[in-house]
Amino acid sequence: MTELNLREADSIEATVIIDNYTDLLLLQSTSVMKRAALPISITPLAEHGLSIIINVKAGTEEHIFLMDTGVTPTCLFHNFDVFCINMKKIEGVILSHGHFDHFGGLIAFLGKASKGIDLVLHPEAFLERRLNLPGLEAKAKMPDLDEEALKKTGVILHKTKKASTWFSDLVLSFGEVERVTDFEKGFPWAEAKINGRWVADPFNDDQGIAINVKGKGLVIIGGCSHAGIINTIKHAQKISRINKVHAVLGGFHLSGPIFEPIIGPTIEEMKIINPDYIAPMHCTGWNAMKQFADKMPDKFLLNCVGTTYTF
Repeated sequence: MTELNLREADSIEATVIIDNYTDLLLLQSTSVMKRAALPISITPLAEHGLSIIINVKAGTEEHIFLMDTGVTPTCLFHNFDVFCINMKKIEGVILSHGHFDHFGGLIAFLGKASKGIDLVLHPEAFLERRLNLPGLEAKAKMPDLDEEALKKTGVILHKTKKASTWFSDLVLSFGEVERVTDFEKGFPWAEAKINGRWVADPFNDDQGIAINVKGKGLVIIGGCSHAGIINTIKHAQKISRINKVHAVLGGFHLSGPIFEPIIGPTIEEMKIINPDYIAPMHCTGWNAMKQFADKMPDKFLLNCVGTTYTF
């Protein structure tokens, strides 16, 4: 494995632009979590998707980038306006994986962003995909990410399967996540077309990111964590050679009956990892969030659209 040069950051600020849940009355804030104080006439939108804008600082350096872009440009641009986000300051996008609820706003965003920004993704993010959902006569085809349309925006496309560092080596993207747990089995209903055949989706493109905050440890952010949130954390620890996890944010994909059996094992492993903070989002699901809140109350942070985390 090539040694990665992940530098220490002085701080990270992550604001949730898109998530499944919005609540204007959820005003409680802490030293690490701030809610957006908005007039009642200005309402952010929620949708089944995820987008987070991240500001990383080290000394006099500052880098601003997006992780994922939600389902629709409508939601993305509306919330950019609500939270006063200047798109021209965004240096790049890291895509967690090739599902529409994470890339849906991407091409429209790139059309309005500064030209020549970076886009980091796994080459299999472009696979054709579908869901074989119980009760449906036909398999549900999912929207594809259009590589040619991306190229026309002038984006600098970085297709990589390997862990890499970005933004002056302050941000680590994971590449293909090693599967080590015996209970995180992916998404059984998901299929992908590989070499002309529909097969169970291996989600090789599923990745997260990490920032190493000075004196605190890793801040790990996942998109859907189809590789498993515990696998994702362990992979981050291994490739960064940093064991201390300060915070885990993002989607854990524990929603729905098919994932109910692994909520317990996931929480038990999370207790062993022992991050200082946990902020489940998006596809984690209400039941899993409630159990995290009940079993790890001193670490759990309830997320909603517009929440800013500062570490």
